[in-house]
Amino acid sequence: MIRRFASLAAMAFSLGAAPALAGPLEDLRARGPEQEVIYFVLPDRFENGDPSNDKGGLKGGKLTTGFDPADKAFYHGGDLKGLTARLGYIQGLGATAIWVGPIFKNKPVQGPKGGESAGYHGYWITDFTHVDPHFGSDADFKALVDAAHARGMKVYMDIIANHTADVIQYEEGTAQQYPYRSKADYPFCRRGGVSGAAINPGFAGDTNDSKANWAKLTDPSFAYTPVVPKGEARVKVPAWLNDPIYYHNRGDTDWKGESAQYGDFVGLDDLATEHPRVVEGMIAIYGDWIDKYGIDGFRIDTAKHVNPAFWRAFVPAMKERAAASGIPNFHIFGEVMSGDYDPALLASWTRNAGLPGVLDFAFMHAVLAAASGKTGEELARLPDDDGLYEGGTAAALQLPTFLGNHDAGRAAMFLKAADPAMSADELLKRDELAHAMLLTLRGVPTIYYGDEQGFVGAGGDQLSRQDMFASKVAIYNGEALVGTARTTATDNFDPAHPLYRLIAQLSALRVKTPALTGGRSVTRTASDKPGLLAVSRFDPNTGREVLLAFNTSTAPLSAQVAVEAASLDFETLAGAPCAATAGAPGSLHVALPPLGFAVCAAKP
Repeated sequence: MIRRFASLAAMAFSLGAAPALAGPLEDLRARGPEQEVIYFVLPDRFENGDPSNDKGGLKGGKLTTGFDPADKAFYHGGDLKGLTARLGYIQGLGATAIWVGPIFKNKPVQGPKGGESAGYHGYWITDFTHVDPHFGSDADFKALVDAAHARGMKVYMDIIANHTADVIQYEEGTAQQYPYRSKADYPFCRRGGVSGAAINPGFAGDTNDSKANWAKLTDPSFAYTPVVPKGEARVKVPAWLNDPIYYHNRGDTDWKGESAQYGDFVGLDDLATEHPRVVEGMIAIYGDWIDKYGIDGFRIDTAKHVNPAFWRAFVPAMKERAAASGIPNFHIFGEVMSGDYDPALLASWTRNAGLPGVLDFAFMHAVLAAASGKTGEELARLPDDDGLYEGGTAAALQLPTFLGNHDAGRAAMFLKAADPAMSADELLKRDELAHAMLLTLRGVPTIYYGDEQGFVGAGGDQLSRQDMFASKVAIYNGEALVGTARTTATDNFDPAHPLYRLIAQLSALRVKTPALTGGRSVTRTASDKPGLLAVSRFDPNTGREVLLAFNTSTAPLSAQVAVEAASLDFETLAGAPCAATAGAPGSLHVALPPLGFAVCAAKP
């Protein structure tokens, strides 16, 4: 379809005719990444549009099919048809782009006996070329993308290049019990350690990326001796992925140092992304998804566990492939997980690996610290720290920002953990305050599905992956939600929920206010104690100032806030009423209720 549009436009130009009228697809292609509001969804936990695919076409019990809607670790039945049917709900929230959790065919169940779980989340891939039957078909994915595009909404795929499902085992131990073996203790040219038999003669190490060098690595038993269980020798697609030579085979990561790049994630087969065949193969795999479906971007899982040189090859190839398909603003952002406020770590991956963007964990930590009433100092630092990213503050505008996710946990959980005794009403107000920050401060706001319905959870991973449709999981159904008396025992697609309404209001405001999508930021005031946090943002075309004021305390506040001397008259765009005029050139009075906010725009 994209190439057809391009050919029609070229024909019109050659005949001297006016260009074709723009439509939803052309309009969304023209939008830059910073203009979006993203909604992140795990298909299995969103909506069940076709119960016939609940077991993925497999027969037997849960340990074969992976399906058990009462077990938080197994498939629950959500699929692509269900997601497509709920696009109106997502668009009503104000989202302009959907980040869809991995949809590739997964190993249905893996894990040690008694500790099995299913690949409902999509990160245990066996076939990188097709949709997992639990989610539907390739045609169902095409229907989703086409339906989203018809609404003017982008679709971002969640992709993985770091690992595959756990198929390869090692002769030296049992599954899940392989301590990491380093390159120093187990070099590539010895079998089983420095004193072992010589193997792979002439291999110059994995920092030499020439094909001639890698052709000399023929024996993968330098650290462990990889074996593939009977019946799984051809389970991976494309077929080259079945050869152990394309994996690190060094045992399980301990998340530190060298092992963070070379180790298996709790048994997941860690690809040797230094190998030129792996680089070429992954470029071919994901380029095909762009060509076939016209998707609009990639979120890259476990990006920091892959060598930077891989991304320096992969990213330009994907950008080029997308541009050739008429997608000039293809958005790529990687997961560089951080347990605290660490923009330097995040930024290093934009500089050293060439990632255009990363998930902004620093923003998450800073906003949660402010919205929970701890400190606004990290959030105040953000505009200055943005200079660390490749491309500086302009590049930081394209960083997806968020309050919580499927790994770390939900925003409401973090806010409540700061004061477990807080009332339900206070938790709602703090949740609203955090979302007001998310939707007005710099970056690309990313809403984790269910947050708009008050989902809380008791932790990360499986404890933060509740069902939007009526759930059968007891631990989910026993949780109190924010802003409603409902539970997850019934479906939760309520457009009247206070968080849904607030997000919808601020999303609509954001996309029509250039200062909020592309404006530079200036911190006006902040504190290490609960109280006033104020940031000005500026229209990149007109310079018009928009003042954002947040009260992180449980008491009302009244204060003068510095603004530009030319900003004399103001209007209220959202939140508490703004003063109509500056008290004096360069000073605006702000009055906020407890845990309130205001968005005040200077008049031309």
